[in-house]
Amino acid sequence: MRNIRLLRDRFDLPLLIATSLLLGIGVLLVYAATRDWYAAAGEDPEFYLKRQILNILIGLLLAAGAMSIDYRLLRAYTPILWGLSVLGLVAVLIPAIGDSVNGARAWIALPGGLQIQPAEFAKIAIIVGMSMILAEKREGSQDPTSLDVLQSLAVAAIPLLLIIAQPDLGTTVIISAAVVTIIAASGAQSRWPIGLLSLSAIGAYAAIKIGVLDEYQLKRLQSFVDPTADPQSSGYQLRQARITIGSGGFFGKGLFNGPQTNGRFVPEQHTDFIFTVAGEELGFLGCMFILVLYSIVLWRALVIARRSNDIFGRLVCIGVMAWFGFQIFENIGMSVGLAPMTGVPLPFLSYGGSSMFATLIGVGLLLNVHSRR
Repeated sequence: MRNIRLLRDRFDLPLLIATSLLLGIGVLLVYAATRDWYAAAGEDPEFYLKRQILNILIGLLLAAGAMSIDYRLLRAYTPILWGLSVLGLVAVLIPAIGDSVNGARAWIALPGGLQIQPAEFAKIAIIVGMSMILAEKREGSQDPTSLDVLQSLAVAAIPLLLIIAQPDLGTTVIISAAVVTIIAASGAQSRWPIGLLSLSAIGAYAAIKIGVLDEYQLKRLQSFVDPTADPQSSGYQLRQARITIGSGGFFGKGLFNGPQTNGRFVPEQHTDFIFTVAGEELGFLGCMFILVLYSIVLWRALVIARRSNDIFGRLVCIGVMAWFGFQIFENIGMSVGLAPMTGVPLPFLSYGGSSMFATLIGVGLLLNVHSRR
């Protein structure tokens, strides 16, 4: 009993169990989405399976590192983390360094065919940086002043502008949502989150009207309203995603038995559209189970935030919760037709290195705050 109590004090068991199940389901879904077409091409059908397992193992090591250092000591390293994230975002914009994929220059090529996406790690730097600034006044029994809010916005604005320049609209939306949530939870006057939401809506409308968005981004928005607007690209992808999810019915076709998935009707299915594999092969029941697991992750993040004995830890947890929550909604909403196509991965499930690393670091921060509450 004592060992169990010590384990519960050190780790949040519901969060760990939900995360582990999501990672396991994700590995199976990535394998289901890639094995047939890789085998048909004469390649190793387990290539993506092995790579995803490796991504998870590296991510778990990073999560252990994020958990091992007292999160209150992160304040001293926050400027370094933020500076490195900005340097990475600047580097991807240099043609000789950054790689362009699907219209966005967001990756840095590494030896061995690997790539890293600095924008994923910028999410963590922004959350920790804003939390540090906004927590200082609250711990002095004062609400953040307008100057504090402006300073925290500056921490977010510089990386956001660099991400917009890539351009990466999906990541911009997710980070913006986390920024507003952190400010709202910090005790700042309500005019700040309301004003930021209003400014975001006006900015989005202006970006569409004055032609700031690239052509492929406009086509994605048009396809969301009318899937026939871009029948050979984003419109096709959205239609096939809906068909694939709907074909699974209540119980699904069975793992590895999805005709749409095996026929490669959905482009980028192992990454941005991984939820369509779940819809077809696991059905409505499987999708609901995944949503329950996501709900547990978000619920535990909120519980850890409420139990934290300092404002900094609380704001970090709320920032991570907002990041996960909005990214989950954005990805699944895109797959089922409730949101425009933005090209963001589904946390824990989608194939990818940088996104998996950043997500598991986020879980490590949650466990860090939990173990030192």
